Amino acid sequence: MSEQQVSAAPVEPKARNTRTLVGKVVSDKRSKTITVLIERRTKHELYGKIVARSSKYHAHDEKGEYKMGDVVEIAETRPISKTKSWVVTRLVQKAIVV
Repeated sequence: MSEQQVSAAPVEPKARNTRTLVGKVVSDKRSKTITVLIERRTKHELYGKIVARSSKYHAHDEKGEYKMGDVVEIAETRPISKTKSWVVTRLVQKAIVV
């Protein structure tokens, strides 16, 4: 039997399942922090009507490059401060200047 050299692709370390959310920047007044509004639609448990729910998250923005009105993606990370446990990963859509 001849030995065959098997060329396997490099195995990347298993990525942790981190939560990601997409929302709109509603405040960029704080240094290195933005406030992101996440809106979602859910069905009411009793009545079955579709209702809008929203949550605000503080996300870390190291360079201060995201401005009010931008749509960004945020990912959960280790706690950075008392209220910050999210970090901005990418810009989805730039704010429309009127």
